[in-house]
Amino acid sequence: LLAEFLNLLQSYQMFISQLVRRIYLATPLRNLATRAPCSSKLFVGGLSYDTNEPVLKNEFEKYGQVLNVRVICDHMSGKSKGYGFVVFDSEEAAACALASMNNQLLEGRNIRVEYAHPKGGLYQNHK
Repeated sequence: LLAEFLNLLQSYQMFISQLVRRIYLATPLRNLATRAPCSSKLFVGGLSYDTNEPVLKNEFEKYGQVLNVRVICDHMSGKSKGYGFVVFDSEEAAACALASMNNQLLEGRNIRVEYAHPKGGLYQNHK
């Protein structure tokens, strides 16, 4: 019964991901100026301090090809600061991941997913 439920849940996630992708691709070009700035790089905040790069990649690669994953760590202690970045091969994949993963539970924490914003030449979203 649990296996059937998990299979159904995975099918639902795939359906939602495909639906979001279709909606994104169907958005007229004239609306691009009013839409949130797109990027293939996402900021992921609110991570558990135990979440590592392989876990993050595994969760996000459901939405497209992941080119790079980075969990930001303290230089002195080497421990996670609770946020990171995921880079996709396309803006469409990033949009699907953002729509599907924002406010979702990952390793016991509700994560926050946004487009990464360049600041001073570096991508930063934390305050």
